[in-house]
Amino acid sequence: MKVRHQARIAALQALFELDCTHHHPAAVIEGRLDEAPLPEAGAAFARNLVQGVSAHRQQLDLLVGRYAPEWPVDQIAIIDRNILRMAIYEILMRNDTPVKVAINEAVELAKEFGSDSSGRFVNGVLGSLVSAEGPASKS
Repeated sequence: MKVRHQARIAALQALFELDCTHHHPAAVIEGRLDEAPLPEAGAAFARNLVQGVSAHRQQLDLLVGRYAPEWPVDQIAIIDRNILRMAIYEILMRNDTPVKVAINEAVELAKEFGSDSSGRFVNGVLGSLVSAEGPASKS
């Protein structure tokens, strides 16, 4: 399994915990990395995902709500909600992940950790977001 995929799994697990508790983001991701160590580049990537999603959570939730209008954000399954937050963060706020890679990774995480319909849901929301928000230069 590729290091960045493993880093996304660690970040997703941390974000899930943070969504259910009031723990400190840095402590949660460090706990995940202690349980499943990654090479430093992977650990740094996981930390950045958790810190970035945590810092921009309100803005990310507005985007999730805009592109999944039939679902209030707080009613989206916790795993799906955090996969979407993480993918949107990668697509719109980081400049080192191609859009297609971010979407494919999000769909794979949804299939692996979500319900039977999570992959289609995540793909649909992210497809709508990319069509409307870009960035075209990252395709």
